[in-house]
Amino acid sequence: MESTSSQAIITCKGAVWWGGGEKDVSVEEIEVDPPQATEVRVKMLLASVCHTDLLRAKGIPSPLFPRVLGHEGVGVVESIGEKVTNVKVGDVVIPTFIGECQECENCISKETNMCLKYPPTFNGLMLDNTSRMSIRGQRLYQLFSCATWCEYMVVEENYLLKVDPTIDLVHASFISCGFSTGFGAAWKEAKVQSGSTLAVFGLGAVGLGVVSAAKMLGASKIIGIDKNGMKKAKGEAFGMSDFINPIESDKPISVLIKEISGEMGVDYCFECTGVPPLLTQAVEATKTGKGKTIFMGAAAADEDFVQVRFRALLLGRTLKGSIFGGLKARSDLPIIAEKCLKKEFPLDELNTHEVSLMEIGKAFELLKQPDCVKVVVRI
Repeated sequence: MESTSSQAIITCKGAVWWGGGEKDVSVEEIEVDPPQATEVRVKMLLASVCHTDLLRAKGIPSPLFPRVLGHEGVGVVESIGEKVTNVKVGDVVIPTFIGECQECENCISKETNMCLKYPPTFNGLMLDNTSRMSIRGQRLYQLFSCATWCEYMVVEENYLLKVDPTIDLVHASFISCGFSTGFGAAWKEAKVQSGSTLAVFGLGAVGLGVVSAAKMLGASKIIGIDKNGMKKAKGEAFGMSDFINPIESDKPISVLIKEISGEMGVDYCFECTGVPPLLTQAVEATKTGKGKTIFMGAAAADEDFVQVRFRALLLGRTLKGSIFGGLKARSDLPIIAEKCLKKEFPLDELNTHEVSLMEIGKAFELLKQPDCVKVVVRI
């Protein structure tokens, strides 16, 4: 394919974090290089905010600064490298957390979405350990495979998914990470069965994704747990059957779940908060011998090491970690995108606040508001 890569460096606006915490941000002129052979330069249209962005702004788990954050979003392809085959200039695309080569041992096995060739990237750089962004001659780090809180970014083509151009742009941004992570956890990781019971710890975008998938898969009881009472209505909109606010009781959450689901507990638990003590509660709330707990919440650095009661696992329960909900970028995410296009999810319920790129400093404060689920960033 003939290259359509522009050789020009683009100067544009980007939200730069300098390492002093979530408030140490300035929207500045940055330079974005042309895409290399298998890369794509994307003009961002819209982005959204995830709690993982908040952790990275604080330098957790690695203080990589200066940094342009954002990993959820949607944009249009501005230019491509000479070896790019999956997208063309003008395509509407969303970034993905991981790639899928469909050739490595893990991709062929169908047992995991952890592609060995295109894994999650945590060093803030491209696959060749260089950056395509800079400010006043200084290298800029991105978040994972991308940095969506800027007007332009460069992404390896295998971390992009082409979507229908008529898709709601806000919805497209939501499925690029958070909502899809939860949906995939119920669908691909736990493989929720019709008639089963489950509990979801945390009713943010990830937890509501779990609820949505569980409802579609025919779960008979879907229990949502959140200390924010305002999340009850959100959970019900996505299909939740029961709600627990743990601050309203002195009993352990696992006991409250068993009281609702029967003394044996639920078939599945999903830990979406990253709060370490809740992991034991989630495991103990599942059925002895066959209960499954999936955890995907991102914890702070000093909480990386968690404890789960030995007996809880010894009695036959399963605890499994999940990246991007077990979704494969090419095989599975297009299915969610199609459902999104058909409005099969009430994703408008997630959109509670909006800011412009120039107002990005307000985003994290809004995320802490009790009525906030997602913050949309208008680029």
